[in-house]
Amino acid sequence: MAERGAAPPCIFCEIAAQRAPAHVVYETPGTVAFLDLFPYTRGHLLVVPKRHVDRLTDLKPEEYRDFFGSLSEMCRRVDRFSRHYNVALNQGENAGQVIFHLHFHVIPRPTRENPFLAQPRSRLEEAEARRVVAELARP
Repeated sequence: MAERGAAPPCIFCEIAAQRAPAHVVYETPGTVAFLDLFPYTRGHLLVVPKRHVDRLTDLKPEEYRDFFGSLSEMCRRVDRFSRHYNVALNQGENAGQVIFHLHFHVIPRPTRENPFLAQPRSRLEEAEARRVVAELARP
């Protein structure tokens, strides 16, 4: 992880270092995938590199295979919820990025209903998280 100086700790770095709780569904030496705490749909997860990088273009070429391999694996696994899904990267504040640690969202789309319309998102409940992790964690 990069030195962050006086900046507040990065929550995704804390999750990657296992110092913050998360519902982890997949992990490699360089990546971790976990459930979004405020999911748009059931199975909505995030794929992040363990090394802190703000932007996709900050990944080192030797990190691409692991990172995009993990992203592809998570897409295969969300097929269990729906064969339709969004893979989203919000890069930069103007694009809607809130946590400035590279992350892709994988969002199952079981219906045509648009889950991104302005509506409150409820926090993921622990029991539901355990059920979803059980479905997504198996290869």
